[in-house]
Amino acid sequence: MSSPVRPRHTPPLGIALALGLGFGLAATASAQTNGNADTTTPVARGAYLVHGMGCADCHTPLKMGAKGPEPDLSRGLSGHPQGLLLQPPALPAGSPWAWGGAGTNTAFFGPWGVSYAANLTPDATGLAGWTAEQFTQAMRTGKHAGSGRPLMPPMPWPAFGQLNDADLHAMFAYLMAQPAVPNRVPDYQPPTPAAQH
Repeated sequence: MSSPVRPRHTPPLGIALALGLGFGLAATASAQTNGNADTTTPVARGAYLVHGMGCADCHTPLKMGAKGPEPDLSRGLSGHPQGLLLQPPALPAGSPWAWGGAGTNTAFFGPWGVSYAANLTPDATGLAGWTAEQFTQAMRTGKHAGSGRPLMPPMPWPAFGQLNDADLHAMFAYLMAQPAVPNRVPDYQPPTPAAQH
């Protein structure tokens, strides 16, 4: 007796592409570490976590390479490019869950407005003024610097907030050990009244 065929859930194309791109970039980051999972120092542990959790997938702009989109490592973890504002198209009526993003994979729009991936480098336009505790609180509360405006989608702060303090401090130590890249990311844009309906 054969078992019944169960329908297979297929994710929407946009989600499938985003996941595929994310896994591809995470694999690139993993390959760059040559499989070395030395986590004996906070910076090494932070590198392992930042690469393994795909932070660069959204916080490092993409550029076109010989084989298609690839991370622009000269702007690693510097967030959405300065001065490049996203003007989202009007969302279709009756589709409050429509979303999309920029070709750089660093800006996203949806019912929440337009969010831009932050500069995570130790530059004054990035995390230079932050403490490890502010970083930890941002991941725990979903608020900028732990007490500012809400962090918007697609930032997965609820998942990061499940990490223990030592891991979050290690991630911060790694980010602070990276080259400082001057890049003032555009401010979050709330939705227009028309987009909220």
